[in-house]
Amino acid sequence: MLAEFDLIRRYMMSPQEAQATDGVALGCGDDATLLIPQLGQQLVVSVDTSVVNIHFPHDAPAHAVGHRALAVALSDLAAMGATSRWCLMALTLDQRVFKEETAAEQWLAGYARGFHALCQQHATTLAGGDVTSGALSISVTVMGEVPAELAMTRSGAQPGDVVAVTGALGGGAGGLALWQQGERDLTHPLLQRYLMPQPRLAAGIALRGLATAAMDISDGLLADLTHLREASQVGVVLEPEALPLVEGLVDALGREAALSAALSGGDDYELLVTLSPDNVAQARAQLAECGLSLSVIGHCSEALGVTGVPAQAATGWQHFCGGAQ
Repeated sequence: MLAEFDLIRRYMMSPQEAQATDGVALGCGDDATLLIPQLGQQLVVSVDTSVVNIHFPHDAPAHAVGHRALAVALSDLAAMGATSRWCLMALTLDQRVFKEETAAEQWLAGYARGFHALCQQHATTLAGGDVTSGALSISVTVMGEVPAELAMTRSGAQPGDVVAVTGALGGGAGGLALWQQGERDLTHPLLQRYLMPQPRLAAGIALRGLATAAMDISDGLLADLTHLREASQVGVVLEPEALPLVEGLVDALGREAALSAALSGGDDYELLVTLSPDNVAQARAQLAECGLSLSVIGHCSEALGVTGVPAQAATGWQHFCGGAQ
């Protein structure tokens, strides 16, 4: 295996990142990085950790692991309506799983390819990080910008607002179920949803000034809906029949399991938002320009709690509680 700094130079830096880039005064290779935010913008920062066999399977393709580690972090910027600019990445690599040095190098090359491709897609510079040895995990810190006072938060929902989601739900859990059943065709749409999620950054920007509250759907719709309504101190009347299910989900899992995947499965990385009913049409029009739909799935009420939830539905993913509750 390459030494730490050789590994960083070969796989964690691109030619562009090795030079001065937009907003990076000092990048990879020093003790810390120096960044230059734009005037009039607030800095938005989030960190996300992906652990093998918790967030991704040990035999997932390396490029998908790299893509996914960055995508799930960028999704938090999307939920705030931010534009992504920079990221830091700490990779803990388990050398014991590689029997030969060439296997490690091949994995790292694939991992770096997936990570850097998503960086390029969203104009995000890998500005620094760390590499160490241990159980495979990746921590990614993302940094973006949003115009002052325009960041979307979880706490602005009001009684009478509608509750809506971008895109379609259930694909993350559906893809995981297929992977566990032995499906390995990486072109399968459900596996794409699970292994290669797409952060909705353009959607978040389109919803700025329209959404009263927002967050991304990572732990499952019901779990994340609880986070949002508690932050806003509102109740929610849910309409499960209005949930937009990913195409092919019912065929793959059956109707009941597909609905459960959409409600509780998690890993969808769509945006959950509340809006005034007067803003729904404009929001839909602006999201259509991003190639996304907006589905109204309920409304906010004064009475706290969530009604309309099927009795058999699990709440969603909970770390330290053994999974879905």
